[in-house]
Amino acid sequence: MFTEAIQLIEQAKHVAIIQAENPDGDSLGSALALDELLTDKQTTLYCPVDIPKYLRYIAGWDRVISDFPFKADLAIIVDTSADVLLSKVLQVAGARHFLESHPVLIIDHHTESDNTISFEHTFLSKPAISSSEIIFQLAKQANWQISTLAATHMLEAQLSDSLGLSIQTVTPENYRITAELTELGAHVADIESRRREFMKKAPEILEYKGQLLQRIEYFLDNRLAIVHIPFNEIEQYSDKYNPSVLVLDELRLVEGVELAVAIKTYPDGKLTGKLRSNIPISEQVAGYFGGGGHKYAAGFRVYDAYDTVIKELLDASSKALEAYENI
Repeated sequence: MFTEAIQLIEQAKHVAIIQAENPDGDSLGSALALDELLTDKQTTLYCPVDIPKYLRYIAGWDRVISDFPFKADLAIIVDTSADVLLSKVLQVAGARHFLESHPVLIIDHHTESDNTISFEHTFLSKPAISSSEIIFQLAKQANWQISTLAATHMLEAQLSDSLGLSIQTVTPENYRITAELTELGAHVADIESRRREFMKKAPEILEYKGQLLQRIEYFLDNRLAIVHIPFNEIEQYSDKYNPSVLVLDELRLVEGVELAVAIKTYPDGKLTGKLRSNIPISEQVAGYFGGGGHKYAAGFRVYDAYDTVIKELLDASSKALEAYENI
């Protein structure tokens, strides 16, 4: 599995490191870690959207560009294996042709069953709490030197996707990797201090959070909590703080709630759902809409009427809850 990936990288001179249109702490940390690891290569960090402000505690975010790196001879896509999350990349004139005519390596911790990429690629994946964990193992297999900065980026990514190593799928191996990254000079306390500084909210954001909390709707005997975020609020607040991130944990921590969903609607008919759950059903529910993710955190994107999606979400959630109870 690692051998083919290492060979592709060794043969390349210029590597494009690509994030999807939903950058998060894992994708950004993984991309920056790869950039730091590939010291003998020319690298270009690319994302089709601006890096959200809440992620800018990760040093190096400003080196990610939005112009597609056509001069590269290898593309590495990190932290996604879903075509739908690369739609903005594929809309760039010539980008699909580039990806179809150049070697592409995908590094993702989602499973092969989640892989919907429509162009030829090499898929480097295994069960893990973050894509950075796979990059760490790749670096060990390739005997790459892991600098303190590379270790820091991998730890930032791992902490982000595992909510500080607090999710149910964390394993002893994750703690061993964290220990190795700490030995290499990365520090949880430093990362957390920077993250908390960037998590500070303007008074208007705290006021908006209150408005969102008042709009929560409960279904299925209060086991499902949903909040709707219309486009005018996305425009007004997203640059300062991601509205979904602002309230999802609050929804998930309500007594009796097993699944929390934040739904955003857009003028072009697009609707996105971000899911967080207390039991392992998020991926299953998102999969009903063609989305994916993890057992406790997932997402989907569809083009359908809001009322229709709510009905389908209730049905999918009900079935997932029933299936979990019957395990």
